[in-house]
Amino acid sequence: MRTDYDILIAGGGIVGTTLACALATPGLTVGLIDDHSPSPLPIMDTADTDYDLRVSAITLASRNIFQNLNAWTGMQRTRVSPMREMQVWDAGGRGAIHFDSAEIGEPCLGFIIENRVILAALFDCLQTFTDIEHLYPATIENIQVDKTGAQTQLKDGRKLRARLLVGADGAQSHVREEAGIHTHGWSYGQKAIVATVTTSRPHNETAWQKFLPTGPLAFLPLNHQHRCSIVWSTDAGNAEILLRWEDAVFINALQTAFGDRLGEITSVSARAGFPLALSHAESYVQPRLALVGDAAHSVHPLAGQGVNLGIADACSLAEIILDAHMDKKDIGAYSILRRYERWRKGDNLTMLAITDGLNRLFGISATPVKRLRNIGLNAVNSMALIKNLLMRHATGLQGDLPNLSRRPAL
Repeated sequence: MRTDYDILIAGGGIVGTTLACALATPGLTVGLIDDHSPSPLPIMDTADTDYDLRVSAITLASRNIFQNLNAWTGMQRTRVSPMREMQVWDAGGRGAIHFDSAEIGEPCLGFIIENRVILAALFDCLQTFTDIEHLYPATIENIQVDKTGAQTQLKDGRKLRARLLVGADGAQSHVREEAGIHTHGWSYGQKAIVATVTTSRPHNETAWQKFLPTGPLAFLPLNHQHRCSIVWSTDAGNAEILLRWEDAVFINALQTAFGDRLGEITSVSARAGFPLALSHAESYVQPRLALVGDAAHSVHPLAGQGVNLGIADACSLAEIILDAHMDKKDIGAYSILRRYERWRKGDNLTMLAITDGLNRLFGISATPVKRLRNIGLNAVNSMALIKNLLMRHATGLQGDLPNLSRRPAL
């Protein structure tokens, strides 16, 4: 097995695997270090197959990236649900916003896709690249960085070396910790409960989000008209209680919280809960080292932007590395990697501030704030220009994004 690479990527999740695929070019060797063994591409063509509890809201920009990496076809042949509209309202009043993709001339605002479907299609793409090695199951124990590269020692004793090491290993990044990069942020004291539910009314390919005083509750459309993936953000103590309840009791609480816009909730799958926090790394790069995705920043899930920020990180970094490689420059040099940090840091900080601000704003129960909040929601809903700008930015149709996010030529 090879022990020297140009680039080693720690973390075989969506962001790390996207980065590996984006780096595929002759003469550049890449190793993807993954804790888990990949599953084969799932075939899911019946309504009775269980859905993955973890789903992602994929923007149009991220869809374009998957198309340009030849991974989109694999996702489409399993389960992908377009999200054509979005309904957002405040539990504390009559304020509401309705987003419709037709208003910006697009067939949809994005897609709801199970994480395992995304990963399986990306892993399938990896197999087509001869200069990319998928190392699994493998765990990094320690890292040493010098002027010429980074050396990683795996748990099984193997030592691998690369000109550049990328941490794509999540919010509790071991690479970030080993590099001594500090983060700023805080816990929200909340957990996100995820599950799949069945409703008596069809979702009509619409995402539904209700802002409750304890956190947002989202119903995300799956490819079956009566199935939705829920993301219920609530106080950690309340989440623990909800996770322990029997299905019938949980459904009753969920119905009370959400209301009857989708009719009766008739069934619920197994549930899981994930703690919510905001974090941002002081720096994304050091000589020979870079961070992408949750290793660099974590956001509240209320806008569904977390994975898309990470995918944009991955493709921006890949673009800079490939440009340096083509110009025969040192891909691990700090001066090269700083271009990536300058490119992505501003956009990521903006999204962190927006999601944090919205979460705090809708958590305020004071009557004057609720009134102003509802007036604001209704005002934005009536302003087509502002609403369309919000949609275009949220879908990735505008912004300083990597070349891979552009629509592929027909």
